[in-house]
Amino acid sequence: MIGVGMLMIQVLLGGITRLTGSGLSITEWDVVTGTLPPLNQQQWMTEFHKYQLTPQYRLLNTDFTLGDFKFIFFWEYTHRLWARIIGIVFLVPFVIFIATKRIRQDMIIPLVVLVMLGAMQGLVGWIMVASGLTGDAIYVNPVKLTLHFLFAMGLIAYTFWFGLQLLVREQRRRKDEGLIKWCIALLTLVAIQLAFGALMAGNKAASAAPTWPSINGAAWPAGLWSETPGIRNLFDNKITIQFIHRGLAYLIFCAIAAFTWKAYMKGLRSAWIPMALVCLQVMLGIYTVLTSDYPRTGPWGTFQWIAQAHQLVGMFLFLSLLYVYYLVHGRRPTRI
Repeated sequence: MIGVGMLMIQVLLGGITRLTGSGLSITEWDVVTGTLPPLNQQQWMTEFHKYQLTPQYRLLNTDFTLGDFKFIFFWEYTHRLWARIIGIVFLVPFVIFIATKRIRQDMIIPLVVLVMLGAMQGLVGWIMVASGLTGDAIYVNPVKLTLHFLFAMGLIAYTFWFGLQLLVREQRRRKDEGLIKWCIALLTLVAIQLAFGALMAGNKAASAAPTWPSINGAAWPAGLWSETPGIRNLFDNKITIQFIHRGLAYLIFCAIAAFTWKAYMKGLRSAWIPMALVCLQVMLGIYTVLTSDYPRTGPWGTFQWIAQAHQLVGMFLFLSLLYVYYLVHGRRPTRI
C-alpha cells in the first residue's frame, strides 16, 4: 500500500509537470545517466541548449531565461526521479524477500509482472514525451498522454488489488453476483471517464467552456461534433470532449447513487465511500471548469490546485469501487 501511495504521488507529479508546462524540458531518456541533474553552469547551459532546439521553445517559450528553464526542468526531473525511487522500493525488497525465502511461491510471478508493468510505464512515458519534440508540437500528444495516464491507473489498480489480497480477511468477503455486475459496470464507466479527463487535460479543454451548468450558454454548444472525420471529435474537439466528460459525470453520479442504495439494502456499508467521493468529485469538476478561464499571473494558481485535487479524488474514486468489488467478489454466496 506504500507502493500504491507512491504511484499516486507519481501521477500527481505528472499532473504538476503538465500544468506547469514542464514535460518537454528534458529531451532525452537516460535511465541511468539521467539520475543526476546538471551540477554546474556548463551542464545547465548544455541542457538549456537541447531544450532550445525543441518546437515548444521555438514556437512558445522564446523568452525563456535559464532561470525559467530551471523551474520547468525541476518538475520533470522530480517526476522521473520519483519513478526511479519507486522502482527501487519495489525491486530491492522483492529480491531480498526471495533471497531470504520470506515470500510465498504464488506471489513471485504476480510481483514480476508488477515490476515489468512499471518498466513498461516508463517506456510509455518516453513515447509520450517524444511526441512533443518533433514537428510543430508545443505539447505532448493528448492521446499518448491519456495512454500514459491509463497505464498508470492500471499499475495502481494492480498493486492495490495485490495489497487487498494480503490485507483483507477472507471473512469480510462475500459473493454477490448482482453487486459484482454493478461494480464492473461502474469501474468501466469511471475508467472511460478518467480517459476523457486525461483528454481534457491534454487538449486544455476546460477553458474552452468555463461555464456551468451550460456549456458556453447552451445545452448543445456550438462546435459540437464539428470535426471530420467524426472519430476526431473524441480526441481533438475540445467542446465535444468536455461535453462527453460532463455527461459521463452526471451518469456516473446517478449510477453510484443507485448502487449505494442497492448495496445498503444488502448490508454492504462500505458503499458509502464511493458515494462520498463521487459527490466531492462532481463539485471539484465544476470548480475546475469555472476557474479554468481566470487570469493567472504566476505558474500556479487556483485552477491548478483544483485540477490536481480533481485528479486525486478521481483516482480515489476508482480505487474505492475496486475495493467494493473486491469485497463482493468473495467465494461464499452468503449475505454481506
